[in-house]
Amino acid sequence: MPRTNFQELLDAGVHFGHLARKWNPKMAPYIFDQKNGIHIIDLHKSIVKIEEAANVLKQLARSGRKVLFVATKKQAKEIVAEKAASVNMPYVTERWPGGMLTNFPTIRKAVKKMNTIDKMIEDGTFDTLAKRERLQVTRQRAKLEKNLGSIRDLSRLPSALFVVDVQKEMNAVKEANRLNIPVIAMVDTCCDPTPIDYVIPANDDAAKSIAYIMEALCGAIKEGLDERKLEKEKEAPEATEQQPAGKKLRARKGAKPAAEETPAE
Repeated sequence: MPRTNFQELLDAGVHFGHLARKWNPKMAPYIFDQKNGIHIIDLHKSIVKIEEAANVLKQLARSGRKVLFVATKKQAKEIVAEKAASVNMPYVTERWPGGMLTNFPTIRKAVKKMNTIDKMIEDGTFDTLAKRERLQVTRQRAKLEKNLGSIRDLSRLPSALFVVDVQKEMNAVKEANRLNIPVIAMVDTCCDPTPIDYVIPANDDAAKSIAYIMEALCGAIKEGLDERKLEKEKEAPEATEQQPAGKKLRARKGAKPAAEETPAE
């Protein structure tokens, strides 16, 4: 994995924390200094934490597991949606649906409902409905797509959560903690890092800061996916080579047994 560049973090404004008077004392280990009433994050520690999180995400992607990205704040929504979609990972950028993790079967039912509507449209059943019913179904489909469209391929609970702004996404973090799902998060100086498994001390308000960290983490996921693809490609020829031997073995098993020789008297 390419190392995180200190100067690029600086240029992206990752080091800018919140107002000193709004700080959370638990973030003290990650604070370098205070300037003009604003806390400055120690970027050396940010680099270590970004690389640690990137390694975790790479290993998850390599093993074929899913990471759910969560960011509903205005400046993060589009960035997170674009980057997560580029590596085929699920994301929530609208409202966090209550019980998304703790009541996952119900969420899956809603996704199945959306898929059912899509099938109705494809097979022509939708066109046979009355005008009023079609309008109701269209509205229902649009609502489901807005809230759950980005997680329609999430058939099981995610193996990890990535969160931008721990305070805003508190419900998502609580649900993940309850189910022992690891949480990776950008944590600003005003937030409590305690519920987070992999803390990335960083400015979670600036679009440039969010974009830089998303780029680094999604780059690691892409590497993991590429390695997984290569491993599968290597396994395929090996399986093909072993197949003829298997056929011969089956042929032997299926062959009629030779007549037993009677012992000479």
